[in-house]
Amino acid sequence: MEILLFSFFGLLIMAHGTAESNLSDDILVPHSLENMDMEEGDEIDLFELPSWTSERGSKVLVNVDGFGAVGDGISDDTQAFVNAWKQACSTTKSVFLVPLGRRYLVNATRFRGPCADKLLIQIDGTIVAPGEPKSWDPKNPRIWLDFSNLTGVLFQGSGVIDGSGSKWWAASCKKNKSNPCKGAPTALTIDSSSAVRVKGLTIKNSQQMHFTISRCQNVRLSDILISAPEDSPNTDGIHISESTNIVIQNSKIGTGDDCISIVNASSTIKMKKIYCGPGHGISIGSLGKDNSIGIVTKVVVDTAFLRGTTNGLRIKTWQGGSGYVRAVRFQNVRMEDVSNPIIIDQFYCDLPTSCQNQTSAVAISQIMYRNITGTTKTAKAMKFACSDTVPCSHLVLNNINLVKMDGTAETYCNSATGFGYGYVQPSAECLNSSDKKFIVKQADDAQPSERVLIHTEL
Repeated sequence: MEILLFSFFGLLIMAHGTAESNLSDDILVPHSLENMDMEEGDEIDLFELPSWTSERGSKVLVNVDGFGAVGDGISDDTQAFVNAWKQACSTTKSVFLVPLGRRYLVNATRFRGPCADKLLIQIDGTIVAPGEPKSWDPKNPRIWLDFSNLTGVLFQGSGVIDGSGSKWWAASCKKNKSNPCKGAPTALTIDSSSAVRVKGLTIKNSQQMHFTISRCQNVRLSDILISAPEDSPNTDGIHISESTNIVIQNSKIGTGDDCISIVNASSTIKMKKIYCGPGHGISIGSLGKDNSIGIVTKVVVDTAFLRGTTNGLRIKTWQGGSGYVRAVRFQNVRMEDVSNPIIIDQFYCDLPTSCQNQTSAVAISQIMYRNITGTTKTAKAMKFACSDTVPCSHLVLNNINLVKMDGTAETYCNSATGFGYGYVQPSAECLNSSDKKFIVKQADDAQPSERVLIHTEL
């Protein structure tokens, strides 16, 4: 699968590399969007963390088995992990080892730093969570494996982090309307840390979110595999909050919610070679809930394949919020049977009842979509549903080709302005219209210049 996936990415890059169109002198793309390319330095470590296998002789091996872990998937190995962590964290050049071939049952645990220099966390076996929500530690209702206050740490290995989430999903208010809506644990959390690298891990069947990066700086994630059933509720793949300078690359994510979600106080987030599906797509937001401030800037998605997702590239904000989303670029993305390939929704409402109309909103501007191709399952291939009082602005479309296999693709605009250049299908002329509600339809066999304009009140 990985060979086929990255062969596809190679073809995608080559195809889009020949499709660039030159801007005329009178069209200016915001400078902040044209200077956000993934640089070579983004794809290598920004700090030196050698593999423990290559310098094993100079490492201090701290094996959880040596602290009493049984590894049969039944015995509670939590205390053994805690004791092994204390030893590894306090020892320079140590390796916290979860060995191959065993299954360790671990309850909610906080692994706190700061730790001694050059700590490696080598996960080769399987760590499994208790499957019964009723037995969960009430002192840690929202976490399972929580790592905090770390600097210069490498997580790696071929192991699996298994959240055993099926009973949590069944008890979710989204599946059982009679149940109260309660939060569930995140499988893996890295919090308040810097210069961290995570490579090669598999995270599956989380109780809720799979992997959260919170209040962190300079984090690199690569070769991550995340999976959960399509109908598992709130099981976001990678969730980024209050963090800066984060790179995610060469990763495959399929869950019941957003493959990647980016929320408030996050900036300089770069994603490259991402496979997403099933799930809800790659999302910025939601932002602005309960009249809160939401700020996200400098985000790049470069080279991605989304298959069968309910959304593609999405920005979602609640009415009544404030703040802004700006300087975002989505490029070199292929969609297959995606319901809403390109969507900005300033009226997001994830409540059982309708949300109150409000005039304030999180401002959205300087968003570029470049080299986006594929098929849409719904008529609205592109939807820019923006606030009348805080319109979306400086939306840029370049080389877009989204078609509906059994009908006509459309672009919907409300209070959104911008422009397209190169080939743009369906046409986005509504971005240039002063009308608040405007749809542009384009037949699948139409030429780029043959547009049908339809005014409507949706």
